[in-house]
Amino acid sequence: MKSILAIGIMLLTFSTTNAQYNPVIAHRGAWKAKALPENSIASLNEAVRLGCFGAEFDIHMTADSILVVNHDADFFGMKIAKTNYADLLQKKLSNGESIPTLEEYLKAGMKQKKTKLILEIKPSGVSKDWDMKMTDKSVAMVKKLKIKPLVDYISFGYDILQRILTLDPKAKVAYLKGDIPLEKLKEDGFYGADYHYSVYQKGEWFVKAKELGLTINAWTVNELKDMNWLIENKVEFITTNEPELLLETLKGKAQK
Repeated sequence: MKSILAIGIMLLTFSTTNAQYNPVIAHRGAWKAKALPENSIASLNEAVRLGCFGAEFDIHMTADSILVVNHDADFFGMKIAKTNYADLLQKKLSNGESIPTLEEYLKAGMKQKKTKLILEIKPSGVSKDWDMKMTDKSVAMVKKLKIKPLVDYISFGYDILQRILTLDPKAKVAYLKGDIPLEKLKEDGFYGADYHYSVYQKGEWFVKAKELGLTINAWTVNELKDMNWLIENKVEFITTNEPELLLETLKGKAQK
């Protein structure tokens, strides 16, 4: 009787876990299907509407120290680090939005609780001091708005992520570049690896990550065959420009 009950509980747990399995992180928000501007509040809202686990976005700092959301280091030809925020407002995104500040973006994300905000701090190329100031202001804004549980941090700058952990030892940080072994990430208190999916095709990354208690995120995954491979290997997160395709693929697998 006990064994039958135990098996039933295991099956229920497995079923529930798989029904809730949602590794989808919308890269720069969910923008492609509806031709929305990348990294806009509209693309964030679309990622939320779709039910994505997370919406990834990128941070830069203006000449007058305002944190703004944009992928590239320039905005309509203006170098963000050399331009005051007011001057960036002279240009509009394709849907009429202004370039969002970090505060505006986070406040928009606070209106819901189901989609995580994956905050990428871009190394500026200006100076290390500039990057540390940008990092300090980002963490301070997250603390000010009291949304720490909703925010994860990623970066290509290892020193940026280490700085975040100095400021907030409980922050979840993941490294993007793909050149650091998992053991080092674990030793330094990182939440996980966030490498290009091709990196994981070499070596037993998934097994080792589970042994170390680290998460695996793969970017930027837009082809169905690559999505299927990562799903089969039970990675925790998949960053994609095609969140609709990934969500539909996961739904189809859950129904089988």
